[in-house]
Amino acid sequence: MKKLIEHFRALWKRLLELRDTPHAIAGGAAIGMFYGFTPLFGVKTLLSLVTAWLARCSKIAAVIAVTLHDVVTPFWPVLLRIEYDIGYWLLSNPHTLPPKLKLKHVVHFDLAEMLHWTTFLKVGLPLLIGSLVIAVPAALISYVVAYQIMHRRSIRALRSRD
Repeated sequence: MKKLIEHFRALWKRLLELRDTPHAIAGGAAIGMFYGFTPLFGVKTLLSLVTAWLARCSKIAAVIAVTLHDVVTPFWPVLLRIEYDIGYWLLSNPHTLPPKLKLKHVVHFDLAEMLHWTTFLKVGLPLLIGSLVIAVPAALISYVVAYQIMHRRSIRALRSRD
């Protein structure tokens, strides 16, 4: 646990040491946080890099934010269920929550069924929509917080030069 905390402290320190505008760093952090909440496992880092590059934000800040978001890894099952519930509720008409999971559904699954394209419509789409509902506010909050921190640091740096 101590090594994990040290790892995240080192990432945080590296984020604070970036030399770029407060907007670029905050934008990169927001992009990374946004993708961190999505269920796009395996491509989050690549997507955050490409999006940061297109938005002319800090690519390093985006990668660091995606990595910092991994602190919620132990809570992924709960977070994914919440995201799925939100997406299911938004996509259902009339709005209803999904049925409760039964143990037999959790234990028994067919790999062929999991890889079928209709599974995306049943599970993946609600999960993606629900993740966006959480990811957008998280990205906006992380932008504001990161911008404030980086802006204050840049003002302090300018004052110390004078």
